[in-house]
Parts: sequence; C-alpha cells; structure tokens
Amino acid sequence: MVTQQDPNVIANPSTNTPKGPEMNDRDRMNDCLATEKYLCQSINTATWEASHDQLHQDLKTILNETQACHRNLYNLMFKKGWYKLQAADQMQIDNTYQQFSNYVAQLPYQNQIQ
Repeated sequence: MVTQQDPNVIANPSTNTPKGPEMNDRDRMNDCLATEKYLCQSINTATWEASHDQLHQDLKTILNETQACHRNLYNLMFKKGWYKLQAADQMQIDNTYQQFSNYVAQLPYQNQIQ
C-alpha cells in the first residue's frame, strides 16, 4: 500500500532494518541496484559499439536480462519502502512540457512528429 505522509513523496511504509555499522538488507539491495545501473549503462555502450552481429545480439540479450534484474530490484525496494519518489507539481510538469514543445518546434521535420 502506498502512503503519502508528505504529499510530494510517493513511498510505501518502510520495512525496518537493523541500524549499525554492518550492512543490512536495505544497504545490500541498494548496492545491488547501483551495480545493476552501472552494468546496464556499460552493456548498453558495448551493444552500441559491437561491430559483429552475433556479439551485438548476445549483448542485447544480456542487456535485457540485466534491465529485468534491475527492475525486479527496484520493485522490491519500492515495495519495502526503501525507494522513494518525489512527485512533480503541476507547474514543473507544465514547464517541462513547454520546454520540450519548444524543442520540437526547432526540428526540421516537426510536422511529422506525433
């Protein structure tokens, strides 16, 4: 269940973890999530730069598996209340929308973008 004590924070109630100098489950999962992010970025670069077709296909498969692992870790951390999101207010959304609308207006083929 998602609760919102602070209206700008989206998070589940946090699962308690022991506090102390040793790594707890939250610390380990946070470390795994950071590692998965790094792996996704590195494998993505290797995929772009692979000149051999079979190697490119193999890297794409590995990238998909790594992204799925990252997503599973994120979902579990969010479920346990260990990953919080900051809600954007409507003004931020409107400003960002306007900013990218202006970018689209600068493109040479703007009438073909939907």
